[in-house]
Amino acid sequence: MRPRLHTLISSTRPGRVGPAIAGWFHELALEHGGFDAHLVDLADFNLPVLDEPNHPMKQAYQHAHTRAWAESVHAADAYVFVTPEHNYGPPASLVNALNYVYREWNYKPAAFVSYGGVSGGLRGVQITKQLLTTLKVVPLVEAVVIPMFAQHMDPAGGFKPTEMHETSAKTALAELKRWAEALKPLRTA
Repeated sequence: MRPRLHTLISSTRPGRVGPAIAGWFHELALEHGGFDAHLVDLADFNLPVLDEPNHPMKQAYQHAHTRAWAESVHAADAYVFVTPEHNYGPPASLVNALNYVYREWNYKPAAFVSYGGVSGGLRGVQITKQLLTTLKVVPLVEAVVIPMFAQHMDPAGGFKPTEMHETSAKTALAELKRWAEALKPLRTA
């Protein structure tokens, strides 16, 4: 059985380019064939700023939006976070979503497709990696970095990857599969 991969659109900001970039990566994940690949849009969950009265470790969720989010996070064996950088950090929507649940994240690998200006979103990724390790997620080194992302968008809003983006994505997918399989015994324990 193939591990389930969630490619997560992390920004919920109106006018975002994340769906175009995530759609491109998702297609590559489908072509890769090693995953049961799913495209997940964080905006679809409409998570308010953390509003659960109980600590996430208890999994005593009071709200339907939390239960739906928990089910989505739990279902995946690996993640790819498609994320911009906001003010040298991750988008608030991603930080909020990470903090909503705890056990559902444990013992799974994550890679990044980041985009932004000169840094290509790397500063936001570095902060997110610190959060992920606390959730017992293994953040991988392999990533796709898209600096000056506007230069890679076509007039219709589609993403135009370079050969380097494609190669980086394929490398990240191969490594994600290895880690998803290696961590499986910890997820099923």
